[in-house]
Amino acid sequence: MREIVLDTETTGLDPLRGDRLVEIGCVEILNRMPTGQTYHVYINPERDMPAEAFAVHGLSAEFLSTKPLFHEVVDGFLEFIGDDPLVIHNASFDISFINAELDRIKRAAIPRERLVDTLLLARRKHPGVSNRLDDLCSRYAIDNSHRTKHGALLDAELLAEVYVDLVGARQSQLLLASEREEIRVNAAGDTPRRQRLVPLAPRVSDAEREAHRAFIATMGEKAIWNEYLASPVASPAGSA
Repeated sequence: MREIVLDTETTGLDPLRGDRLVEIGCVEILNRMPTGQTYHVYINPERDMPAEAFAVHGLSAEFLSTKPLFHEVVDGFLEFIGDDPLVIHNASFDISFINAELDRIKRAAIPRERLVDTLLLARRKHPGVSNRLDDLCSRYAIDNSHRTKHGALLDAELLAEVYVDLVGARQSQLLLASEREEIRVNAAGDTPRRQRLVPLAPRVSDAEREAHRAFIATMGEKAIWNEYLASPVASPAGSA
């Protein structure tokens, strides 16, 4: 199953009051594991950058003034996310900004049914404690020392690692690897093979086995089939 872990940076907290999207970062995961495929873009918000927002992500109005407008990158963004589920921390915040930008250019909104909110998942799994991204990284021993400021792609990459642990996918992978190691055969290439816990019952009857032995006996002592029998077969009477 393909999912997209997504994060954004903005000029503020409320798109209904004129705050705009300035950065999108996405990480592709397949069967709950990151594939290495990402999408990242800075966006010109066509407005100033409040000091409070700049302190969070460090993206200045001057820096963003040379970046593309949302309508210039929207097709690439929508192509990357496809119709797959979107994994977002505090999803209602990010999707409200994305849908506000889509509405400005008369494009269809992203339905909330596609969203997987990791903040809600974390609150269910770890009730009564803080579940910010930094807290979850610490809880799951994910190195976030390089996160000195918020950044959409960096935060999406960290969230992808958190999500794998949050849903127990990493533990499942480790258990599967452990099971494969237990059945590893000491042969060239160490090829893992599955072994049956209970051997299959024999499908050849004793009568069929004796009939086969009698047939082999008619071929003489030099017949190659004698090498596969438990004991040599005596040659029939009168044979040379």
